[in-house]
Amino acid sequence: MSETEVHGNNFLRGVVQADIDAGRLAEGALVTRFPPEPNGFLHIGHAKSICLNFGLAEQFGGQCHLRFDDTNPAKEEQAYIDAIQEDVRWLGYQWSGPVRYASDYFDTLYNYAEHLIQAGKAYVCELSAEETREYRGTLTEPGRNSPYRDRSVDENLAEFRAMRDGAYEEGSKVLRAKIDMASPNLNLRDPVIYRIRKQSHHQTGDKWCIYPSYDFTHGQSDAQEGITHSICTLEFEDHRPLYEWFLNNLPVPCQPRQYEFARLNINYTVTSKRKLKALVDEGVVAGWDDPRMPTIAGMRRRGFTPASLRKFCEMVGVARSEGIVDMAMLEHAIRDDLDKNAPRAMCVMDPLKLVISNYPEDKVEHLSAPGHPNRDDLGERTLPFSREIYIERDDFRESANKKFKRLVLGKKVRLRNAYVLLAEDVVTDAEGNVVEVHCSYDPGTLGEDPADGVKPKGVIHWVSASHGKKAKVRNYDRLFNHEAPDRGGEDFMQHVNPDSLEILDNCWVEPGLVEAAPESHYQFERTGYFVADRCDHSADTPVFNRTIALRDSWGKSESQA
Repeated sequence: MSETEVHGNNFLRGVVQADIDAGRLAEGALVTRFPPEPNGFLHIGHAKSICLNFGLAEQFGGQCHLRFDDTNPAKEEQAYIDAIQEDVRWLGYQWSGPVRYASDYFDTLYNYAEHLIQAGKAYVCELSAEETREYRGTLTEPGRNSPYRDRSVDENLAEFRAMRDGAYEEGSKVLRAKIDMASPNLNLRDPVIYRIRKQSHHQTGDKWCIYPSYDFTHGQSDAQEGITHSICTLEFEDHRPLYEWFLNNLPVPCQPRQYEFARLNINYTVTSKRKLKALVDEGVVAGWDDPRMPTIAGMRRRGFTPASLRKFCEMVGVARSEGIVDMAMLEHAIRDDLDKNAPRAMCVMDPLKLVISNYPEDKVEHLSAPGHPNRDDLGERTLPFSREIYIERDDFRESANKKFKRLVLGKKVRLRNAYVLLAEDVVTDAEGNVVEVHCSYDPGTLGEDPADGVKPKGVIHWVSASHGKKAKVRNYDRLFNHEAPDRGGEDFMQHVNPDSLEILDNCWVEPGLVEAAPESHYQFERTGYFVADRCDHSADTPVFNRTIALRDSWGKSESQA
């Protein structure tokens, strides 16, 4: 079997296999981690990272840890921690051991900071934030040493301990690593490793008023957990020398290796947590789990499935080069999954009443229809058929050309899984709008050709007016109408699609859908794929969200026969 067949389009599988082949990694000894910051909900980019880290652990018989990078208590919440755990489990993964937190290692990190001070490799600096930027230099000019850089070890220890004990105000002092202010890598120009933050922490309470930086926390937390492969996105490539400097200058129990991959960028989407939070805070969407949001919680509520997201991440692959993935690839993944697995049903979204004049008023037939055209295991469903039914308003015209394949006055059409009808007359309101169509049916056409030999060219869906159930349908489209809403320095808010949500309150569904459990998926025949809303759906008030149209288009519901 070729390397491509084994590793596919994921170069990190090759990296791990090479480490095993070279004896650098024992079989089953791989340890990865997924380390989200608990300052917002996870988005589609995080889904790729989850699938990558947990997927590698699965493939090579290793472990994957879930560790929260909780170094900034001002922006972190328990609600985010709970949501992230649920997202990981919903995608089908389970972390090894307990949930871990960077804050679990705050005592160790503090001791490491003192170790650097005692080795003459860290110092307390009193430059303001603006002065620190000035001293840092630029990409073409070296930085300048802080005037506090040459403090003695004893003075730095005393100052750092005073910071720890709350003696100073926020922003007045920081602890910096003493590396090289002339380094061409700006990350090595004496980076800040501790700041004063007088904030209560969701895990450690009021124990600390100084908190370590991400760069200082990251590698040392990896080392404490025995991480073998620390996988990050490409923006951390320039941070790798700092990651390694800390590991080489601290008494850590092991030496993890950092590898970088290209983050997931999708058109018609923003994934910045700051921008997603702005959408929530400004009421553009109804919350982090709004079905228009690219968050995992939002996509779940929209009706995306774990299998489709995992398939999408596999299709995208793991590479070293940045690129933009077409939204159509994600839409294809969910459409393909639901086409194979979603039961069929009928829903009329803009109802027009049909009265079948030659059908007995008190008669009700219980017709049978397949749950899925290719899945015998999904069984049959029962469709009550009565004298009065609803069809889509767009499926009827008083007159039309030959391209219109639905119901036309004086012509025939077949009802899905039922009879052939002939439209004979209409009832209109005072403005001339059709409010009711009178038809006749051919009782010999249930599953057969019409008795007169005419085969209707169109098939339309329907719901019994007396047995169908009223429901609410939310039709969702893409949240942004520009393929690059947050690029080019423009305000991404100006590209919000004003028609991203359409709420239909007068829809009619098959009676069986009232019993649908929340998060049940369906293909509404001729319309699209829908899901029973996980929060609002109930037997009393059925609510269905449109996941995706039947075909590769957006902005309109499919209504072709």
